[in-house]
Amino acid sequence: MDERDALVGNITQAQHALGRFFAHDRSMPLLALSLTMQQLKVALILAHRGSVSGQELAHALGTGLGTVTGIVDRLVAQGLVARREDPDDRRIRRVELTDAGRHMTEEFADAGLSRFRELLGRLDLDTLRQADHVMRALLVAADELYDAC
Repeated sequence: MDERDALVGNITQAQHALGRFFAHDRSMPLLALSLTMQQLKVALILAHRGSVSGQELAHALGTGLGTVTGIVDRLVAQGLVARREDPDDRRIRRVELTDAGRHMTEEFADAGLSRFRELLGRLDLDTLRQADHVMRALLVAADELYDAC
């Protein structure tokens, strides 16, 4: 194993350990939700992409349009998403989060953030600068990876 593989392994193990450390904080909002896994996936896709068509959702989930329609119907009934006409093509219905849906996904995404800030607060200034540099590099790499997909 070369140094690069060893470092990637070390970082991956550390990330996994941190994930376990924050799992309890992240699971609390998840446990409060009354969503199926597919419904949660749709909400998270919408939080990331904004307004999407049913066809785009079906592709992202790897399911048929009929399945997506049922999932979206249940999310609409819970007040988490809304359907609207596509302004460029009235035949297409777009799905987007409502204010309640945005609040729910933000709460889920932000769970554990206060514990993470507490953890970062224990680091010295030089280490925080290094972490900031690494996080910015990771964000650039993630953007490049996302753009390639």
